[in-house]
Amino acid sequence: MINIDGVELWTEEFGDATHPPILLVMGSMTQGILWPDEFVGRLAAAGRRVIRYDHRDTGKSATFDFEQQPYTWLDIRDDVLRVMDAYGLDSAHLVCHSAGGLLGQLIAVEQPERVRTLTVIGSSPLGGREGEVLLRALTGQPQPEGSLPPPRPEFVEYFTKMIIAPPPADRREQVERMIAEARVLHGTALPFDEDAERRLQERVLERARDLSAVVNHRLAHAANPDIEPVDALGKVQAPTLVIEGTHEPVKPGHSAIIAERIPGAELLMIDGMGHTLAPQAYEQLATAIVRHTER
Repeated sequence: MINIDGVELWTEEFGDATHPPILLVMGSMTQGILWPDEFVGRLAAAGRRVIRYDHRDTGKSATFDFEQQPYTWLDIRDDVLRVMDAYGLDSAHLVCHSAGGLLGQLIAVEQPERVRTLTVIGSSPLGGREGEVLLRALTGQPQPEGSLPPPRPEFVEYFTKMIIAPPPADRREQVERMIAEARVLHGTALPFDEDAERRLQERVLERARDLSAVVNHRLAHAANPDIEPVDALGKVQAPTLVIEGTHEPVKPGHSAIIAERIPGAELLMIDGMGHTLAPQAYEQLATAIVRHTER
């Protein structure tokens, strides 16, 4: 546990502390253990110091009464820097997933000296108003010309149902719903291991101080939807690797836009992968990240 500026965050470190540091930044409303142990182990075995953490209001990190202690997306961004500071890191290789990729892009734009390299997985371009695209898709509204590509139909269909579904009646129903969501995010191309997913979601439930607190991330972003700078990716100086699965259900095609806007960025498409980090892709992901962080 670290505590900086009154914010208590759970963190975990792997590998030799003298090796190049990789900080793993998960998506919003998501615990750090969604960076799979086997994937993390591959990075550490390849000579990297790997750190993962729970965002505020997730897992074992501090939870907030949002009405009494409101915060913004910039505070969640600052938590990334708090973790780096706690480990004595002036800079690190940032490896970021989904909304974590927006945090990584934002830091690379605003504080380039702290980012050795940037890896963005299954994310959207900074300033792309991805939340509005998602909301229009879920509510059946047409997308304006020039907006980001919308989610795939299977994602829209599932989450449209979830918007009106009643809360889970008990723990068993909660776990089943979490597995169903993971199945949709996994995509349709690769086999889905339901037993492994059940073990993971049980672990997520057991670790959470307050599982319902994750909704505060939505409130934090909604409080200031224009917080992301527009047309800023040209300022990114860090060597950047952008990764997307060919069966990405949430942000299909967004990675190509990021790679196009960041000077010198490399785009890697992983066959069959959806939005989550599929076991079938661990080796390819780890190999690509190890190579990239040698730069």
